[in-house]
Amino acid sequence: MGLIKEEEDSRNAALTLVMENSELCFPHLLNASCRRPKHTHFEAIFIYVLASFISLLTVFLNLMVIISISHFRQLQSPTNTLLLSLAVSDFLVGFLMCFHIMFIDGCWLLGDGVCVTYQYLAYIITSSSVGTMVLISVDRYVAICDPMFYSTKITMKRVKICIVLSWFCSSSFQGLNLSDNLKHPGRYNTCIGECIFVINYIVGLADLIITFIVPITVIIVLYTRVFVVAVSHARAMRSQIAAVTHGSAKGSEIKAAGTLGVVIVVFLLCICPYYCVTLVGENTVLTASSVISGVSLFYLNSCLNPMIYAFFYPWFRKSIKLIVTLKLLQRDSCEANML
Repeated sequence: MGLIKEEEDSRNAALTLVMENSELCFPHLLNASCRRPKHTHFEAIFIYVLASFISLLTVFLNLMVIISISHFRQLQSPTNTLLLSLAVSDFLVGFLMCFHIMFIDGCWLLGDGVCVTYQYLAYIITSSSVGTMVLISVDRYVAICDPMFYSTKITMKRVKICIVLSWFCSSSFQGLNLSDNLKHPGRYNTCIGECIFVINYIVGLADLIITFIVPITVIIVLYTRVFVVAVSHARAMRSQIAAVTHGSAKGSEIKAAGTLGVVIVVFLLCICPYYCVTLVGENTVLTASSVISGVSLFYLNSCLNPMIYAFFYPWFRKSIKLIVTLKLLQRDSCEANML
């Protein structure tokens, strides 16, 4: 009996060891590996499928926006150039979601170098998206509140310079923001299979003010002014004070402002949780999983933007049909009437 009991104990111990090893990110590194969070098989499959679908849809829809504005000359306006910059950001977010998918099981398998690169790209894309939203607000403000000088103030050259500066400043500032993590990848990891970086409270507060509070304040102030002026113009057109042709031009600008206003409101709702992590406390330590939880809405926003275009912009729906049917490969397709 004693021998049988010893065999059972030995078998149970071996089974327990196997179960514990299966919960490790790297089973061959018993004392150094991180443990996987516990998920049911159904939960894991559901999250994988949902995240993969959103990632592919985000990449596809924003690729349609990029191709449409880049190919069809009639769509190459200052406003649409800003939408092109936003679509590039959203397109890159679709690829970043691949890291989201790979980290669903709680284990980072790609090494410290890829981890810090992922963090750096996420910060650049986020701050550049905020910068683009500010430029869109300025564009609509001038178009609605100072229409007589719109064509002279908002030119393609100026818009392109502003977009380049926005991306350059985002890259430079976030390089400084994450300099310690970039110099020493993985220094804050407590086990192998983890992706951790530290946000110093002072640096995090500066990032919050420069890339969130100030730009969002500018966006809200400008669009509040745009809304007030647009309402007054709409009342004037309804009362037939304005001329028919004048009213038509104003109507198109107001409609564009309304559409881009929806884009901005959705963006603000989705990006706020992303920046809330910097308010947690001093020297906040963030894991990739906690960042992913905080930026899930931001990722979703990148998929929602082209859906908003498809709902409000007939030219986007028309361009998708031409792209999917490969009619853009025809000669002089770039000169097609899209408006």
